Amino acid sequence: MSVVIIGGHDCMACRYKDICKEYGCTVKVYTQWRSNLARKIGQPDMMVLFTNPVSHKMTTIARQQAVRNNITLVQSHFGSGSTLRNILEAKIKGEAVNE
Repeated sequence: MSVVIIGGHDCMACRYKDICKEYGCTVKVYTQWRSNLARKIGQPDMMVLFTNPVSHKMTTIARQQAVRNNITLVQSHFGSGSTLRNILEAKIKGEAVNE
């Protein structure tokens, strides 16, 4: 499963990648604004949007790309490692994610 993480804390970027690898996921993490972000998102199986520590512009682009490309979008206010684990576990089990 491929995952793109938008937002979150800069200091957690490596931890996000480690957590995703534990669940067998390939991951891209964008904690800061990047030019051409919409193109860099690509076609992942799931997008995780940590809404608290992210710019409004990045949030808007992530939501637009999710709708445009039919990508599962999971939004959470918190950018913690345990939140990411809960999201991945729910997705793998096929449950609805309520974060």
